[in-house]
Amino acid sequence: MPLMLITNMRQTRVLLGVVLSLVMVLSAHAESIDAANAADKQEAQALLKKIQSAAQKLNYSGTFIYQQANQIRTSRITHVLEGRNEVEKLEILDGQPREYIRRNEDVTGYMPETRTKIVEKRVTQDGFPAILAALPADLTEYYNVKLGETGRVAGFDCQAVLLEPRDNMRYGYKLWAEKISGLLLRAQTLNGKNEIVEQISFTQINIGNIDRSHLKPSFGNTSSWHTENSLINPANLNEWTVTGMPPGFKKVRELKRMVADAPPAKGAVGMAAMRREVSQLIFSDGLVAISIFIEPGSQSRTEGSLQQGALNIVGKRQGDYWLTIVGDVPPAAMRQVANSIELKNK
Repeated sequence: MPLMLITNMRQTRVLLGVVLSLVMVLSAHAESIDAANAADKQEAQALLKKIQSAAQKLNYSGTFIYQQANQIRTSRITHVLEGRNEVEKLEILDGQPREYIRRNEDVTGYMPETRTKIVEKRVTQDGFPAILAALPADLTEYYNVKLGETGRVAGFDCQAVLLEPRDNMRYGYKLWAEKISGLLLRAQTLNGKNEIVEQISFTQINIGNIDRSHLKPSFGNTSSWHTENSLINPANLNEWTVTGMPPGFKKVRELKRMVADAPPAKGAVGMAAMRREVSQLIFSDGLVAISIFIEPGSQSRTEGSLQQGALNIVGKRQGDYWLTIVGDVPPAAMRQVANSIELKNK
């Protein structure tokens, strides 16, 4: 065999060995990356589960700021677990004083300027910091869940977790959880450009021993106040269909409620606020909700849409009905939902 041919064969074998070695190294590196990503995803899901549990089972009290577009609102929340019962007080600190005290699903609202108490049932379970309604594993079908950076919120060390949308029909989220307890201290809503469009964040928070006297209303004896029962009843609204709901959004509630228009001007004697029945369909992907309010369209209204931070509202006429669609999803998703609502012929 010629020497040149033998030399070429040896060089070829050497090159093949180098290529195979590189392939094995790259393969091992890829497997290492996959394993790291899987561990990160698992750790992120575990943190979401901890966030979900902490909001319901811990005692805490603090002040938080809600930033929505150019609006900023300040509130104080106190949450205590008494046996199996959740007791929570929410105080609105800006504008007209308002307080809401919840015991499990029963909510009483206090309006001191009219000396009125409004008694109703809780409709959704997405109030800060208890914003998660779905199992974390269920969210991964529609969000890419992964750990973010660490940082400090309201003086506490926190770990961030990212929920990146897998489509353009929902926003992204960055949630900051206190490292030890898992309590959610900051929630940021992100648009497609990764810009913050809405944020809610504690500025001061105590976790642990909470004085239960903070759960009482701040207005002394309210036994003489006028009490209004906001009737909310389950309903069957199957005659209404929605074919354009974003993937993952499932119907979670159907109900009818009595709502009051704005109260009459001060000094108007003998005039009570008008009340009317409104039907409501609620859809959720376990993180955010879309509600469709349905009522007879006898009133004169103008069709249109409004965006405030992450919240989008669409009003439209549908035959003899007026529809108001409200949701924390991008405008394109809201338009798709609004244009897909149909009323079956009875």
